[in-house]
Amino acid sequence: MKRAKISVIGSGNIGATTAYLCALKGLGDVVLLDIIEGIPEGKGLDIFESLPVEGIDCRVAGTNSYADTEGSDVVVITAGVARKPGMSRDDLIHINKTIITDITGQVMTYSPDCILIVVTNPLDVMVTLAHRLSGLPGHKVIGMAGVLDSARFRCFIADELGVSVESVSALVLGGHGDTMVPMVRLANVGGIPLETLISAERLEAIVRRTRDGGAEIVNYLKTGSAYYAPASSIVEMVEAIVKDRKKVLPCAAYLQGEYGVKDLFIGVPVKLGAGGVEEIYEISLNKKEKEAFTKTVEQVRALVKKV
Repeated sequence: MKRAKISVIGSGNIGATTAYLCALKGLGDVVLLDIIEGIPEGKGLDIFESLPVEGIDCRVAGTNSYADTEGSDVVVITAGVARKPGMSRDDLIHINKTIITDITGQVMTYSPDCILIVVTNPLDVMVTLAHRLSGLPGHKVIGMAGVLDSARFRCFIADELGVSVESVSALVLGGHGDTMVPMVRLANVGGIPLETLISAERLEAIVRRTRDGGAEIVNYLKTGSAYYAPASSIVEMVEAIVKDRKKVLPCAAYLQGEYGVKDLFIGVPVKLGAGGVEEIYEISLNKKEKEAFTKTVEQVRALVKKV
């Protein structure tokens, strides 16, 4: 059986960790690309040399040439400028627009049939840009944000209650920013509604921490942003695609009427499989949730207009 080919664009912390986790899970042959000479080659070789210890048979190669990514099944774009303390994701728009424009053109030259996963911030804008430039159908372009935001939400809930994260089911909708919508009403712990287990005051604090999860890490690191949790989130999506898992995950998907939204990428639950986004699930929202969702949609539209 032919192994999948996964290309990761950007060999910084997120990109390199993503490449390592893809290889560690044996998801396919991995190409790690960056424009900086030596960095992807060195990191790629280091990952490749770790695989005999792990008992994994796949190839990992670092490169500066997009030609080496030819025929990729999945391409993950992590390249871009990371946030610094005091910066919002939106501050990165004009810097990262140029980067995404160049990368998308190169990727499409060599892998015109790939599934594209965009990670670069501001996520909702960059995935929209990549979609328009790539010419790919909407179901083959996906933004990674909801998996990460939902993981943070689950992490904080589990920590608050002292329970396994595996017992926590929680979902975050909307844009990847301050207006994201953690769905408190639908969250549960072993089937028990979250709102019966945690006070309203503590829940509000957890929701706020979820929204500020990325900024909290940026403030600690000073010179970089989160990468372990984002990389794990990316790899969950890659695995669902290359293994055709039909896994339901929250992703930035191209909406064409769902949730009353048209021609916009917004974080919603989708079925991920070999075809990319194979189904979009619509959740019935109450009045408060609809207001919050409308707010996040309006913010994303405003940012997209800037580009």
